[in-house]
Amino acid sequence: MSMEVTAWNAMYNAMHAESDRRPFSRATMRRIGAFARPHRRNIIAYLILSVLIAALGVATPVLAGRVIDAIVDNAALSVIVWLAVIIAAIALVEAGLGIVNRWLSSSIGEDLILDLRTTVFDHVQRMPIAFFTRTRTGALVSRLNNDVIGAQRAFSDTLSGVAGNVVTLVITLVVMFGISWQITLLALLLLPIFIIPARTMGAKLAQLSREAANHNSVMNTQMTERFSAPGATLVKLFGRPAHESSEFAVRARRVRNIGVRTAMLQTVFVTALTLVSALALALVYGLGGFYALRGQLDPGSVVAMAMLLTRLYSPLTALASARMDVMSALVSFERVFEILDLTPLIREIPDAKPVPDGPVAVEVRDVGFAYPSADKVSLASLEEVAVLDSRGGETVLHDVSFRVEPGEMVALVGSSGAGKSTIAQLIPRLYDVDTGAVLLSDTDVRTLTADSIRETVGLVTQDGHLFHDTVRGNLLLARPEATEEQVWDALRRARLDELIRSLPSGLDTVVGERGYRLSGGERQRLTIARLLLAQPRVVILDEATAHLDSTSEAAVQEALTEALAGRTSVVIAHRLSTIRAADQILVVEAGRIVERGGHQELLAAGGRYAELYRTQFADSGPKSSANAPILQA
Repeated sequence: MSMEVTAWNAMYNAMHAESDRRPFSRATMRRIGAFARPHRRNIIAYLILSVLIAALGVATPVLAGRVIDAIVDNAALSVIVWLAVIIAAIALVEAGLGIVNRWLSSSIGEDLILDLRTTVFDHVQRMPIAFFTRTRTGALVSRLNNDVIGAQRAFSDTLSGVAGNVVTLVITLVVMFGISWQITLLALLLLPIFIIPARTMGAKLAQLSREAANHNSVMNTQMTERFSAPGATLVKLFGRPAHESSEFAVRARRVRNIGVRTAMLQTVFVTALTLVSALALALVYGLGGFYALRGQLDPGSVVAMAMLLTRLYSPLTALASARMDVMSALVSFERVFEILDLTPLIREIPDAKPVPDGPVAVEVRDVGFAYPSADKVSLASLEEVAVLDSRGGETVLHDVSFRVEPGEMVALVGSSGAGKSTIAQLIPRLYDVDTGAVLLSDTDVRTLTADSIRETVGLVTQDGHLFHDTVRGNLLLARPEATEEQVWDALRRARLDELIRSLPSGLDTVVGERGYRLSGGERQRLTIARLLLAQPRVVILDEATAHLDSTSEAAVQEALTEALAGRTSVVIAHRLSTIRAADQILVVEAGRIVERGGHQELLAAGGRYAELYRTQFADSGPKSSANAPILQA
């Protein structure tokens, strides 16, 4: 390794050593050990090979010195040839071991990334919806990428680096002291001149690096938000594109300026350290030459000392910041473990049972519910706040009770924020109730398996969310084993088959991010087709026709009529005309059911339902009301 490379390594280590300082955590070390245990054979082999490679690296300068001595002493050609053969053999062995060691290193690192990523991914999937409503997606993705890779470096780089550098340092010092203790001491005395600038400059570079990372993070967030379909639309309508461009350019220019400053600091730093290294080499050659001329040192030993000098500085500078390298890796592990330490609020009990076969009744019995506080479901670092709000959530449901018999339809109506969607989310157990119980076929959902609840209850929301995938991929999400015939049957029943057949790629047409290549009504009908393909016994519609025009709503209503036929259903509807045929209408206000009954009965009572109905149709008149589409039970 050249002095210049050593200087760059010193700068890099010092730069990253300043990023975090915290004490060792035994608990963290134990957990790291648990992840490393399945790979212990490869790790042991990796360490052994690292030691052998380090030892071979020190042997080459010594043999090179012997070649010089043999030439000066006019030794036999065979001696020089044999020394050259040995050096060549060592180079071949070192190269072979290096390849094997690199394979071990990459295998350990990539296996660790695989284990960490899959563990975190699976754990995040078990988190409640409240976790996702509070967490910044980018921060969460960073844990699965940057921090996992940072943790991997502990095994692929830091671990072998420490082991190899210790062996290299010990062997090099022993050999150098054996050749000339005076030159060795001189080299060690110059070490502070090599390390101190590295740490000082490293702190400045680390600060610049963090500043650039912050600006890049802001730019990434701006691009992520503005380059999505709804974000781009908002910018074009209200966001003043020139202002957005100017704001982005300011950040980009700051990153550019930081890049220039960083490049100049790095160049000055490496040049200075390379100069120090050159002066050190000059002293070794000068003092070594002096001793050689006096007969106190062989010429070959002078050459060997010069070559060994680079192998002395490199491990010393690396080990000087090894603790900080380990700390940096521990920080990455701890950030990953932070996610794994979040306890999912929705957990399946060990002896959970499936939903009983046959028609399903839905009952909400004396339910009280408050959304969980932030400290129970999130992390400050994922929300990018200093401290999480630890206050308890405000109760949003109070003693809510109702029952939907198999095949019946119950409608929930009321003001926005009254708690209707919350009730809808409790039935498929997206949240657990605080008091009371939610029952499917007279069985508490907390005692049922998650898979059976998912197969039993289907939910259609107003946003009609779709993945950036094909039509087929979005449909098969509900039923992966569905045949082509079953997929087309679901599309036909959702009144969408003709549209899909007209597309150039048919079922293989990509719908775009969130399905934005389709219209609002088409997205809703595709989510209904997905529901029909899943064939749930219970259907929940959470304002599935909200924000649709009359034509789209009529098409969606036809699809919904097909979806609800013969199924137990809970419907939340903003347009009261669409739920007049419901078996029972529940009026929800401030988290309580204040009225219940049929459409005509509630109108005759003259209460809150009648008030909502009159308000909604005050301007449209009875003709508009009569012609509105009606869901059939």
